[in-house]
Amino acid sequence: MEFSPAFETGVLLKRYKRFLTDITLDDGEQVTIHCPNTGSMKNCLFPGEKVWFSVSDNPKRKYSRTWELAQTPEGHVIGINTGRANALAEEAITSGIITELQGYESLRREVKYGSENSRIDILLEDSSKANCYIEVKSCTLLEQGQGYFPDAVTTRGQKHLRELMEMVQQGHRAVLLFVVQHSGINSVAPAAHIDADYAKLLAEAHQAGVEVLAYSADLSPTQTRLVKSCPVRL
Repeated sequence: MEFSPAFETGVLLKRYKRFLTDITLDDGEQVTIHCPNTGSMKNCLFPGEKVWFSVSDNPKRKYSRTWELAQTPEGHVIGINTGRANALAEEAITSGIITELQGYESLRREVKYGSENSRIDILLEDSSKANCYIEVKSCTLLEQGQGYFPDAVTTRGQKHLRELMEMVQQGHRAVLLFVVQHSGINSVAPAAHIDADYAKLLAEAHQAGVEVLAYSADLSPTQTRLVKSCPVRL
């Protein structure tokens, strides 16, 4: 995924009301930008550190700037825009990076499925094999050298696991794909200390046949793409 023009830079002041972030531009002006992240952003907020943002020319937008990347005091880069995770996953599948998800005739996004009225992030279909349902999750929480998901209690995430298990029971293939948007994360594990129910359900889903994959992103102000498989510790 290439970005043109490249992201611009500033310094983080604070995030508030979930979707708003104040930054200082390189010329010293303080502005409010959009924060495209509904999560807690635990261990992703570092006031005084560098941030990167994109700029929209849509005149209907109240905030033309969107927070894209953050830098940690250790120099790691974090992908803040969780909305990019699905596109990164699709690009990595179609380009052959995610080797486990090759060999399908078609790819569709946001397809209705399951008994709990959900939409699957990616559906792979082929006339000669079972459908493959892929739920994509952005992983950005780093604690003591370990990457974790989720960063807050997620009843929605639990629902998605139940629906993936339902697809397996129906004879389909089901995959939970962690898109790792943090350059300091080298492995992913369920955050049982944050959401014990999710961690328990993930273990049940894996035992039931749901595949769990993780791929790490190479993050920069000019392009971001998934580049390599990342271990998952269940």
